[in-house]
Amino acid sequence: MDDRQAGAPANKGLMLVFWLYVLIPLAWGVTNTLTQAGKLFH
Repeated sequence: MDDRQAGAPANKGLMLVFWLYVLIPLAWGVTNTLTQAGKLFH
């Protein structure tokens, strides 16, 4: 049980890093796409 509890925070941190790694480029791409679309329409 102690091993599991010790592993949980590291696992959470890994998941957080993974999601940041996935979501930041995704958000960046969406922002760029919207910016390009805005330039096109104005």
